[in-house]
Amino acid sequence: MYTIIDIEGNGAPYRKESIIEIAIFRYDGHVITDQFISLVNPESDISPFVQKLTGITQKMVKTAPKFHEIAKRIIEITEGTILVGHNIDFDYRMLRQSFKRLGFDFKINTLDTIPLTKKLIPHEKSYSLGKLCKSIGIPLVDEHRASGDARATLELFKLLKTKDNSHEIIQQHHEESNAKSYINKIKELTQDLPSEKGFVYFQNASGAILFEDYVDDIFRVSKKLFNSKSVKWQSIQEEVTQINYELTGTDTIARLILLNQNKSKKQFLPYGLFYIDGKFKVEKNSNHSEKPLLKFKNFSQGSKVKHYITENESLSDYKTLKDLITLKGRNELWIGKGRNLGEKSFLIIEEGKLISFGYYELFHQIQSRKKLNKLQIEVKKVSPEIINDLKLSLLKNEYKIEKLPK
Repeated sequence: MYTIIDIEGNGAPYRKESIIEIAIFRYDGHVITDQFISLVNPESDISPFVQKLTGITQKMVKTAPKFHEIAKRIIEITEGTILVGHNIDFDYRMLRQSFKRLGFDFKINTLDTIPLTKKLIPHEKSYSLGKLCKSIGIPLVDEHRASGDARATLELFKLLKTKDNSHEIIQQHHEESNAKSYINKIKELTQDLPSEKGFVYFQNASGAILFEDYVDDIFRVSKKLFNSKSVKWQSIQEEVTQINYELTGTDTIARLILLNQNKSKKQFLPYGLFYIDGKFKVEKNSNHSEKPLLKFKNFSQGSKVKHYITENESLSDYKTLKDLITLKGRNELWIGKGRNLGEKSFLIIEEGKLISFGYYELFHQIQSRKKLNKLQIEVKKVSPEIINDLKLSLLKNEYKIEKLPK
């Protein structure tokens, strides 16, 4: 039993996409026994490119069901089947990350028609669905719409099954897809990792941590580690059986967590922003006796900040900028990005000092200091790098700043 699927995404950045249309045909090897086709409200914007490519607009999905409203139907129609798609990795990833947002681990065996087609119909100029269908005479109505592409994929799959009389290639591909090879190990361990900042932990079968670090992109760094040919990573590559992670929301909170755990790495910030002869300049700190307004890890980062300041007339005055980024005398609640869509992070500043941080769900009403105290994590110490982070955040207006509740 098979389910042939095609999904259209909203064109958001990698691993942050949402489904805007889905089509699934349940196929018993002879006839279609069930089908499900629906637009999906992504609860986010559809990129102009995707709107032009698919013809699906924001207005069209506004009243469409949200993913959680169709999730049960998807599970029902795909249950006990092999999921088939043209470049199935994309559709399967979209399904898995959509279900994961609901707290459900969706797993199913998959079959990709692209490698099968290359084996059974070799020497084609292109194996994209549109060009392939045109080449071999399969009708493709409504290209780049889920129902049209899924139906064309089904017709292609029927042809492949007919050409593979002994079923050896399909069986071989299925076995290869599910083999415990190193490539599949990497795929299984990394396929659900987010492209977000956070702590990543490589662990062995007994749960012992083989490697841990705070990284800018958990998915990218994990893949890079697996692909490394360096001898120092070989034992980790062989022993790792699970990858866990912890999102932090912001770099500042990550550094606070590391500092609290005495794992902080000293940042080298050799460049600074100085005000010289009526102009802002980025120069090496070692060339000056006075303290810079801000510090940077490299000249490029400093140049970007300087450009931002000079392009904003309200910031181009030295005193105005200095007053903006000072922490002195502040008694504030800073609200920033959380670890997921339904969450916010916060920092508490009292008398110009960072005293605590934490997270809260969006449905919580933070109306009193008593409630904040229950959620906060005390800051044991603050490094100069964190103070610099806070000043940069003020400059870039990265936090919503409110008065501390009583």
